[in-house]
Amino acid sequence: MAVELNHIIVPAYDKHASAKFLADILGIEVGPAWGPFVAMPLSNGVTLDFMDAQQFHAQHCAFQLSDPEFDAAVERIRAAEVPHWADPFHQRPGEVDNRFGGRAVYFEDPAGHNLEILTPGSLPAGG
Repeated sequence: MAVELNHIIVPAYDKHASAKFLADILGIEVGPAWGPFVAMPLSNGVTLDFMDAQQFHAQHCAFQLSDPEFDAAVERIRAAEVPHWADPFHQRPGEVDNRFGGRAVYFEDPAGHNLEILTPGSLPAGG
């Protein structure tokens, strides 16, 4: 049997605001709200289901984009004046990381989750 990730529940202080924030950065649409969730479907069939919560631990999610999609997302981040970094520890502000032949940028969503956009080749082989 093939195992595939279907969905991840993403806790947020305001599920609508967090879903819209990320969808706007990625240049995609937020799906419909259903039950306690606001869904954001991704092109590989995985859905991020945002849910209101008051207590949670911040998570890390990384989104692989093509080079043109990455460039557009970085422009949206900068246009919205969203703080961003070239590293997951937020020590290189305003930079884009160039590693392993790819690029990456880290930023936080309104709930404090540490999000990453990256291009193919930005992880070491097997990573």
